[in-house]
Amino acid sequence: MLTNRRILRVEWAHCDPAKIVFYPQYLVWFDSCTAYLFESVGLPTTQLFDRYGAVGMPLVDVRAQFMLPSRWGDDLIAESGVSEWRRSSFVVRHRLLKPGDVVAVEGFETRVWAMPHPDDPQRIKALPIPTEVIERLSDPKP
Repeated sequence: MLTNRRILRVEWAHCDPAKIVFYPQYLVWFDSCTAYLFESVGLPTTQLFDRYGAVGMPLVDVRAQFMLPSRWGDDLIAESGVSEWRRSSFVVRHRLLKPGDVVAVEGFETRVWAMPHPDDPQRIKALPIPTEVIERLSDPKP
């Protein structure tokens, strides 16, 4: 699985009164890490939708498992990659690591490749993911 890594600094605004990351913040990080993953292979979302006519990659399922708390001032390493490709959806796996590559949080987002609905521009429709997108986000073949 092709993986993008980035550093996340836990800031005061990310935390609850106990100075531990408030759980919704992880969903914000997952979302931004998905955007950085696409950007890392030359597919920034600011251009991706125009290039392929997509209107977005809506989230249809999200899961997270919390193993260790993250606190104000911690630096986490976020690893993100597509762990599964389906016809019109894909699963992004996120791991947030503390020093020593200890997993603090593991999460999964299922997203749909969405295009304007051909019969109603107010709606969207899931369509097959372009081959180029899958190839760029997959491990290079030997």
